[in-house]
Order: sequence, then structure tokens, then C-alpha cells
Amino acid sequence: MPAYIIGHITIKDAARWAEYRDKVGATITAWGGELVFRGKQLKVLNGTHTHTDAVVARFPDAAALLGWHDSPEYQALIPIRDAGADVTLVSYET
Repeated sequence: MPAYIIGHITIKDAARWAEYRDKVGATITAWGGELVFRGKQLKVLNGTHTHTDAVVARFPDAAALLGWHDSPEYQALIPIRDAGADVTLVSYET
């Protein structure tokens, strides 16, 4: 069953965030994942949401999603990600 990761993002350093974005895609596809979308917040329709951007990626299953997240290749990108943005990552199964 597919598994998804949703990232809620607030960019702090556009150059560092661009560096991360340029590199992260290859780590996702290596685990059979695909980028569903990246977007900027249009409007909060209900409740409170502090982040300005979002990303969604789909993986074949939870094992692939967790393997991607824990992989040395992705872990090496986390310092770049954290320098570029405040990110909350949440994983879901369908």
C-alpha cells in the first residue's frame, strides 16, 4: 500500500533551500518514490498553519518511505535542508 510524506516548509535561506531541492529528488527516486507536488500556500481556510510551502512525495510502501528517510544519502542532506528551511515532515499510509 502506498505511503506518503508531506513536508510543511518555511524557507529561511533561499540559496540553501535551492541546493537541497536540487539534490533531494534523486534520493526519493532511488527508493521508488515520486514527487507528487511542491507548492506555495494560497490561503489557510480553517485553523492555523504557520508554514508557507508544502511538498508531497509518494512511495510504494512504508518500508520504502522509511528506507529513504533513514538512508545515508538523505541523512547527508538534512544539514542543508535545516539551514535552508524550517521543515515538519509527516508520513502517512493509505
